Amino acid sequence: MLIEQIRQHLRDHGAKSCHEQRVLRAWLQARALDSGARRQRPEDFLPLEVRNALPALNIELQGLARLRSEHPGADGSARLLVELADGQTVENVLLPRAGLCVSTQVGCAVGCVFCMTGRNGLLRQLGSAEIIAQVVLARSRRAVRKVVFMGMGEPAHNMDNVLEAIELLGTAGAIGHKNLVFSTVGDRRVFERLPLGNVKPALALSLHTTDAELRAKLLPRAPRIDPVELVDLGEHYARSTGYPIQYQWTLLEGVNDSEDEMEGIVKLLAGKYAMMNFIPYNTVNGLDFKRPALARAVELAGQLHQRGIVTRLRDSAGQDIDGGCGQLRARTNALGSPKNKVGAQGNKIALTNPQLSGAPD
Repeated sequence: MLIEQIRQHLRDHGAKSCHEQRVLRAWLQARALDSGARRQRPEDFLPLEVRNALPALNIELQGLARLRSEHPGADGSARLLVELADGQTVENVLLPRAGLCVSTQVGCAVGCVFCMTGRNGLLRQLGSAEIIAQVVLARSRRAVRKVVFMGMGEPAHNMDNVLEAIELLGTAGAIGHKNLVFSTVGDRRVFERLPLGNVKPALALSLHTTDAELRAKLLPRAPRIDPVELVDLGEHYARSTGYPIQYQWTLLEGVNDSEDEMEGIVKLLAGKYAMMNFIPYNTVNGLDFKRPALARAVELAGQLHQRGIVTRLRDSAGQDIDGGCGQLRARTNALGSPKNKVGAQGNKIALTNPQLSGAPD
């Protein structure tokens, strides 16, 4: 389902633009329609035909993303397996400090060799409303003030729907634009399209290596953009938006943790409006990649810091809960049903009932 279909459904029942926005804002923020400073009742501002249409719409919106299972981690994160209306599943991660990682596709076509998600290729795109519904589901459980498009899928391969979702999250969804993070392996269309929107998200670029040949092996179906060109494109976007680029680097022992790679990072990022995120690899059963020892990862981050590259060693959220993207879905598909299964009541969208209010302020 697309956001525009929801809008058209409301218009078909006599809603004007102000009514659409009120209903969408209540949905996106997981709040009751009569929430807010003025505490207006729906009957005071919505046409009767729109009010009569809301219960059926509410049921349809609830079906877009339902909680299949929740797996809390010791670090305060929680991995969610989310079931879509057609029975397909995607993964979300509730992150510490009110963050949320959402998916944009079922599967992925890029086929990163160290990632579980792409092993079965791309199954289908998510509609813009399905992307938003993941945020709504999360907000029914806890506050969400940052959304990163780093879950299953490559956002650049579903550009129209992702940008439509970003536009709404950055307006009716009340999320700061720099707290919407578009994560991509790099696609020239990203640098053409993102600057044109009213909501310009922050950008995270999956680099993983400074060696073009190695990158082609690690990301076999990513666009062939030399790391030097990719950083140049990122730098232009960073300077135009005022947000530093976040370069993502999954640390793989013996693959991209060499001194030569550190030298390459310094050459690429020196003087750039950027930060490097080192993300120790989450082990995936059946794959031969390993994460470097913590001491080695700390040493590498320290080296870059000393040479003027802002570097963060990310604490890979959810090490104890199948934290790598696609792992929970793969395990669930293999077993038939996940552990810690909960009922399908996780998504309470409070369009008509003020008792079904959602996330806290």
